[in-house]
Amino acid sequence: MKMKLFLCCVSVTASLLAAQLFAQSKAKETKIMIRAVARDAKVIGQHVGGARITVRDAKTGQVLAEGVQQAGTGDTNLIMNKPRARGTTVYDTPDSSGFLAVLNLEQPTVVEVSAEGPLGNSQATQRASKTLLVVPGEDILGEGILLEIHGFIVTPVAPVADAKVVTGSNLDVRATVTMACGCPTEPGGLWDSNKFRVVARIVRNGRVEMEAPLHYAGQQNTYAGTVPIGAAGKAELDILALDPPNANFGIFRQDLNVTQ
Repeated sequence: MKMKLFLCCVSVTASLLAAQLFAQSKAKETKIMIRAVARDAKVIGQHVGGARITVRDAKTGQVLAEGVQQAGTGDTNLIMNKPRARGTTVYDTPDSSGFLAVLNLEQPTVVEVSAEGPLGNSQATQRASKTLLVVPGEDILGEGILLEIHGFIVTPVAPVADAKVVTGSNLDVRATVTMACGCPTEPGGLWDSNKFRVVARIVRNGRVEMEAPLHYAGQQNTYAGTVPIGAAGKAELDILALDPPNANFGIFRQDLNVTQ
């Protein structure tokens, strides 16, 4: 009796192993190159913290692959200057970030591919995603799948956190503004700041109390100006960069405590 039970257990175990091996043999390795790129700019790379890439089964939500793209921003001339013919290689260059996802698929699968970045500035981080059908063994390489991240990176220089702010004064505001890939902005430059606006706002209870423009301060990426301070109490300083034609907007929010 014991021998029969033993043989039965061995048989079941062997069957399970055979089933697992058969299931594994059906899966095919499938490679997908994914790149997060900045709207009207270059690839999001390590200079701004890179971008987090995630691939999920669109039906079940299971994560199939994830990682961070962290390398260079690509070839400026190819991306920004050179006219593009159909099929031209633009992003698949040695100095171009990307994440190579390796999936093991048993059947054609609709996946959701998403990118979050730039990761080096939480207030600038945005998310982009798309869904597509992926077929086992059919690699997507070269330029790969492109996900466009909109916005600017706005970084305050002044006032510093916990700065003393007095009612009735003019608050000096200074900030740097770059594209989402960290690419530089300046008047007449490749990323021409004459084509967008930078403003400072004092906000109370969700309403804009004061607004003033910030102008180019003579140093690449840097903008400065003053904004009038009203009544005492808690307020918020918002520094915004706005480029509506390209759907690019950036913001940095900072709490203020205005005293008499």
